[in-house]
Amino acid sequence: MIELSHIEKRFGDAVILKDISLRFPEGSVTALVGPSGGGKSTLLRCINLLEIPTNGSVAIGEAKLDFAPGRKVGWQKLQAIRRQTGMVFQNFQLFPHRTAIENVMEGLVTVLKWPREKARARAMELLTKVGMAHKADAWPATLSGGQQQRVAIARALAPSPRVLLCDEPTSALDPELSAEVVDVLGRLATEGTTMVMATHDLRLASRIANHVVFLESGNVVESGSAEAIFSRPQHERTRQFVSSINAAHGLEA
Repeated sequence: MIELSHIEKRFGDAVILKDISLRFPEGSVTALVGPSGGGKSTLLRCINLLEIPTNGSVAIGEAKLDFAPGRKVGWQKLQAIRRQTGMVFQNFQLFPHRTAIENVMEGLVTVLKWPREKARARAMELLTKVGMAHKADAWPATLSGGQQQRVAIARALAPSPRVLLCDEPTSALDPELSAEVVDVLGRLATEGTTMVMATHDLRLASRIANHVVFLESGNVVESGSAEAIFSRPQHERTRQFVSSINAAHGLEA
């Protein structure tokens, strides 16, 4: 279980997230949707503490941290949360001087201190899962965007995190390459991987997510099942957003 309680995030005088409380059950897939600047990526980054909340609490499994202005949080306590998460970034962020398999191995060897052969076996297992075993020894520069993102997903899964966080995982890809990534994430969802994703891609959200949270101006406007949010939104602002995105992508409202 991942639980966020009364999360507030400020950058100076700007309030980016306003008193957000959400729960993400084990095995669930949640899509954070909404207009640009609404707080999706910031909220995602507050889960793994790449952004430190100004107020509120974050709990993943047995680990919980409380935040308040001026309160110092120890490095070990931060790591207790971070090590339960895997992060997939919008722009892949693979190490250019490492092959695909070395990218997946890197955290296992340098952070978790696994023996190289054990790390290599785990990396090959995950590259096979995402359909990239045949590119294990390829350099990132020789891979398509979709292939790089699949390697990045394997890297995020390497330490067996409790939750996989995806920040706009398809937005840097054209539709064909995006489909490759959607297929991989869809398979992970059917296997029971807990995921929280910030996305503008409503096809991705509607296919994979079983829960959707609509954010705007740092507030949760509406949340519910993916089917309800996309087919029968209760809030007028949600209806406007879903209709505008559907129209932009040529989908039925």
